[in-house]
Amino acid sequence: MTTTSATTKSGGWSWPAHGAARLLGLAASPTFALMGWAAASDGPMALCSSGAGALPMHGMTAMYLLMSLFHLSPWLKLASARL
Repeated sequence: MTTTSATTKSGGWSWPAHGAARLLGLAASPTFALMGWAAASDGPMALCSSGAGALPMHGMTAMYLLMSLFHLSPWLKLASARL
């Protein structure tokens, strides 16, 4: 019985593994943005929030939106390749 690996004999990624990694990279930013939106639209604030703030954003919302920004690079590469 033979087993297959995600890497080739030369140590590089095979095409299916590379495509899956690319799709996973593209999925990260919208997923974090959606999670930030869900955290912001929640009713009562979390346990660690004060409840009185100028912005309707608590810690988890800010974290998810920052994570969404940090994971934008695959989308920017895709957009620059199409220009």
